[in-house]
Amino acid sequence: MKQSLCFLLFLFTLSCSQKKQDKVVVTENKEYKQSEMAALMLKMYAENLENKKLILEGKFPEKFNQEFLNIHTAKLTDSTDRNAVFKGFSQFYLKNYEMLFESPKDSLKISYNNTINSCIACHKTTCIGPIPKIKKLLIKE
Repeated sequence: MKQSLCFLLFLFTLSCSQKKQDKVVVTENKEYKQSEMAALMLKMYAENLENKKLILEGKFPEKFNQEFLNIHTAKLTDSTDRNAVFKGFSQFYLKNYEMLFESPKDSLKISYNNTINSCIACHKTTCIGPIPKIKKLLIKE
């Protein structure tokens, strides 16, 4: 019995004294190159965030950014995404964006939210990932 107990204690101490080896995971550093469309949409987001701030302060958005017209030609991450649905939604966005700058002061929030909702509608058909971020642009009434 004494020998069994000593043997178990020996095994216990031996198992506790073994060092665990940490697993090292090596990943390749891959450079991610942003598509023209992704860069354009980040600019759209930034500008719409600024427009939201201005509208909440009771001011008009400053100017229609002509660069946004590149939505029709900017290279997409996946070129097959530029289809009739995408073209329709991009036209819809630009029309709503243009109407924002023509809106009377009492309709600015509605026009602005229409612009943002057109982004959300498009992203529901393709590339749904940014929707939660885009929704943060909406002005709560």
